[in-house]
Amino acid sequence: MNSTITPGLLDGKVALITGAGRGIGAAAARLFAREGARVLLAARTESELRTVTEDIRSAGGTAEYVVCDLAESADIHAAVDRAVDRYGRLDVAFNNGAAIQPPGPMDRLEETAFDQLYAVNLRGPWLSMVAEVNAMRATAGLGAIVNNSSVGSLMGNPELPAYGALKRAVNSLTESAAITYGPEGIRVNAIAPGNTRTEMIRTWEQASPGLVERLEAATPLRRSAEPEEIAQAAAWLLSDRSSFVTGAVLRVDGGARA
Repeated sequence: MNSTITPGLLDGKVALITGAGRGIGAAAARLFAREGARVLLAARTESELRTVTEDIRSAGGTAEYVVCDLAESADIHAAVDRAVDRYGRLDVAFNNGAAIQPPGPMDRLEETAFDQLYAVNLRGPWLSMVAEVNAMRATAGLGAIVNNSSVGSLMGNPELPAYGALKRAVNSLTESAAITYGPEGIRVNAIAPGNTRTEMIRTWEQASPGLVERLEAATPLRRSAEPEEIAQAAAWLLSDRSSFVTGAVLRVDGGARA
């Protein structure tokens, strides 16, 4: 009897994941490796990166990490260069890393806090995409990028006004990049997660008690997402199985914005 081994979703690909030390990024790194990718993890906290990298290696996957602050252009370029130096190419990238703001109206957000949000949540993805596209051109020739946005970018967001505005700008960058680089065979999409069990949500819950309960009540599936459920959507968009999808902002929100 013949047996067929189905290749992984990202079999043979080299993947860069930012914000890979915890939450959705860590789940993505583990998932991408299980699906056959060689992964380069990037984030600010080395201890977290080391833990996730060791987990992947223990499970038989291939992983390296680099400490990277998305507010620093040199760090972003160094992370992309490290992926190419280590693995010889870059095929796909998940721009997941982000900074958060305290919940509250826009007039209570300090200017320095806004500047930091801008540096990480908008300039960071922009610089990342530029570096990633150049690396894909020079090595793989083709590629795919997924930016992590938020359902909070799809409507007015009085509790997280700066965060929502910057994520909406990421949606626009995603669409523009898809149009620009599509003729070269580089696809660019975004995912817009809803309420997910991450440290970010736990932090917001502390500042706004009852937040998770309210979010789950407003979600048709009546629960929060697990980080891996969000990572699964990113993996599909980065894979060849979504080969005719580009310029999309995919809601992964349990129906909250349906």
